[in-house]
Amino acid sequence: VQLQASGGGLVQAGGSLRLSCSASQRGFIHYTVGWFRQAPGKERELIAAIDWNGGRTYYQNAVKGRFSISREVTKDTIDLQMNSLKPEDTGVYYCAADLDYALKYKASDYKFWGRGTQVTVSS
Repeated sequence: VQLQASGGGLVQAGGSLRLSCSASQRGFIHYTVGWFRQAPGKERELIAAIDWNGGRTYYQNAVKGRFSISREVTKDTIDLQMNSLKPEDTGVYYCAADLDYALKYKASDYKFWGRGTQVTVSS
């Protein structure tokens, strides 16, 4: 499965962006998916995740209340709505997927990865 992340860009602090993760094959929406962020000089970290049917989600504390992960059935994508963006949200955002029922919290738990999309938040 090949993944594609899109929707990144340059935004001012306080602004919003919506990232989308799509896959090369149908049925992707039933995969467990995570959104990771890698800031310059830092390790890749899990920002949000959603299980295979959307019943459970996970958010990093720093983004709770600001970011929302969702399954978009009609588009067959996993979207990450990012509101009230801060400069510290800057980084390359990657989506990752695994064919499993459970939430995944570590990068090593995800089998499929897409190329990242750059998000830059200016102060």
